[in-house]
Amino acid sequence: MIYRKEIDGLRALAVIPVILFHAGFEWFSGGFVGVDVFFVISGYLITGIILEELEAGKFTLAGFYERRARRILPALFFVMLACLPFAWWWMLPFELEAFGESLAAVAVFASNILFWLKTDYFAATAEQIPLLHTWSLAVEEQYYLLFPLFMLLVWRFAKPWLVGLIVLIAILSLAWSEWLWRHSVEANFYLIPGRAWELMLGALTTLYLRRNPFPQGPVAQLAGGLGLALLVYAVLFFDDGIPFPGLYALVPTLGAVLLILFATQQSWVGKLLSCRLLVGVGLISYSAYLWHQPLFVFARMQSLDEPGAWLMGALSIAALGLAWFSWRFVEKPLRNRSRFTRKQIFSMALLGSLFFIAIGGWLAASGGMEERFAE
Repeated sequence: MIYRKEIDGLRALAVIPVILFHAGFEWFSGGFVGVDVFFVISGYLITGIILEELEAGKFTLAGFYERRARRILPALFFVMLACLPFAWWWMLPFELEAFGESLAAVAVFASNILFWLKTDYFAATAEQIPLLHTWSLAVEEQYYLLFPLFMLLVWRFAKPWLVGLIVLIAILSLAWSEWLWRHSVEANFYLIPGRAWELMLGALTTLYLRRNPFPQGPVAQLAGGLGLALLVYAVLFFDDGIPFPGLYALVPTLGAVLLILFATQQSWVGKLLSCRLLVGVGLISYSAYLWHQPLFVFARMQSLDEPGAWLMGALSIAALGLAWFSWRFVEKPLRNRSRFTRKQIFSMALLGSLFFIAIGGWLAASGGMEERFAE
């Protein structure tokens, strides 16, 4: 796909509210919607990549999973490894036991299922879970496992029905989400059936742009501004008391769709999103998302009271600094095919997963190593 700087700018507008929401800044009471924006972006980009390769006859599952492994696992494993010594030193046995469970769950792409069974995302106790934010990565990883298979099957047997099938999935998923929040808030929040429609919105955006040119003119300028307004409104005025996701999630997700469609280099919103600062943050947004939650959790563990705004602000900036480091020295090198072959990437992915499954299983089975503490 053609690189669009404004998409990186949109990533920045997604990750910054998430970080500030988890830091406890009340002005960003709806910052959690940044994750929903990430889902739309992912659906848009992944569908575009798959379609380009299908049309060129070059798509393979091995190639797709190699790219996803290069993109996701190195930084994720690096952050998980960095968490281990602090968890060992600072966590009480029951906390370390739960941390071990989450390590193993992350390694098998199932942390969203674990947290669905054990955690309320908006509860106060969620502030003590270093890897809670990986639930969204598990949703995306499950999407990466299923969606390419879906695209291959449809491309071979029902190509004319592709758009209709994706629309159907989106409608069914949104309807399921709207029904489910009334019966199981946690299942609705964490599991992929209630989130699939957000990914499908991104997919439909790709399908529209492949058949139509980018919209231009005064209407496009207004539509881009509306998309930005919807996203800002959700960040500033939503809170953890609304049923989410569901119909309310249409506000930030449709805002993201409008920005992808209309925020081009010919629009004022596109130029805003393409500014150097936002693009820079967008480039490291994945690593920033990975780092922020452990930093906040361990800071809260070391404080009798909620850490002050200055400390949480400093940690938010530190998350961006660590994100740059891991992007520069972990993400970029391992995405370089001239340095690491497909076989090496898959081998490292397998070994890393087995390592964290083993460590996590040991911590969980040992009850959080209570013997670390003297009588």
